[in-house]
Amino acid sequence: MASAAYLVGVARLRRRGEKWPLRRTIGFFALGLLPYAAIELGFLAVFSAELRWAFSTRIALLIFAVPAGIAAGRPLDLAARLGAGAVIERVLASRVTRIFGNAMVATVVIAAVSCLFLTPLAGILRVNPVVEASLGVVVPLVGLAMVLPMMALGAVHTGTFIAIEFLLAFVELLIDSVPGLLLRLNDSVVDLIPDAVQTMSWWPSTLHDQHLAGDMIWFIAEFADVPILVILLVRWMRTDRVEAQGFDELSDEEYDEMTRAHLRGER
Repeated sequence: MASAAYLVGVARLRRRGEKWPLRRTIGFFALGLLPYAAIELGFLAVFSAELRWAFSTRIALLIFAVPAGIAAGRPLDLAARLGAGAVIERVLASRVTRIFGNAMVATVVIAAVSCLFLTPLAGILRVNPVVEASLGVVVPLVGLAMVLPMMALGAVHTGTFIAIEFLLAFVELLIDSVPGLLLRLNDSVVDLIPDAVQTMSWWPSTLHDQHLAGDMIWFIAEFADVPILVILLVRWMRTDRVEAQGFDELSDEEYDEMTRAHLRGER
């Protein structure tokens, strides 16, 4: 459905004589939907219920890597050019979107998801077939709810706000490592789920399986913070350019009045 909607949108633009960058289309499929298909139709999904490290790797990639790849295709920009710009602007201007579309909430959500692997609930989610299958849809949508607004809200947030987000993103580098380290260093199984039948000779033991899960969570979480930092840096530069242009358009009298108002403490 996502592939069809994106391709139809690109085709409609071309019929109108407008161009859509090929790199965005390639990014949408090669970095977003293709990895999603490989995750959900490949080894990680097949053995997700039996192997802890396959389950944790699958969830981490779905919430970190897949949304970032889909966002590279700029689907919101495509929808806006097809006539949905007013709707998208209203959604982006809503309080819910502005809350989720910043690195502060993203840090909390990602930390909560990572800490989930330290509880028995992770085992319940892994072995329940209905829940385990639904995670393949819910988890990427949660990631998209954070990544897409984060890329589009550069004109809404001020430079100071983005600077705070940038600092929190660096803090997240430390926070994300904690759950993976705890899983790796823990000598007892935390999800309380017994071993699956070891049908393969390479099948790890329960404790080794948990240690591998901790390694994968740690690595993916740390690696996935890099594109978030890049997005925030681009937003910071864009916002700074817009604010500088606004100051340049002021007359000398308007600039002096704004300076006096600032010194008087007026807003």
